[in-house]
Amino acid sequence: MAGKDASQPENPGPDWIHRQALSEGRFLIQKCASCGACIHYPRLLCTHCGSERLEAIEASGSGTVYSTSVIRRRPERGGDYNIALIDLDEGPRLMSRVEGVEPDQVTIGMKVRARIATVDDAPLLVFDTA
Repeated sequence: MAGKDASQPENPGPDWIHRQALSEGRFLIQKCASCGACIHYPRLLCTHCGSERLEAIEASGSGTVYSTSVIRRRPERGGDYNIALIDLDEGPRLMSRVEGVEPDQVTIGMKVRARIATVDDAPLLVFDTA
């Protein structure tokens, strides 16, 4: 990170760094300098080899829908939406949602692209069809 933000903690952890990057419009994942694996959600140790040598890297944002479910809600409560497991091109699998398409039109194998949306004044990682 360039300069120290006034609200930055003394020793910012990986979660703070991830959230700060999202608020700046950047999507970061971690890459292990020991085994080369990419991981997400931010951790202190590599989930593949246990190394502490993790660095934050810019994610490509490209991925593929691994699994999807439609959550049914009444229209007055916002209507239906989907929850999807997305396999990022770098390897990690994460949970999010695909927007810009009807929830029941999201399919396994669909190519998607990450986008940072703002929900309740906070950044949220969502996906659009690629």
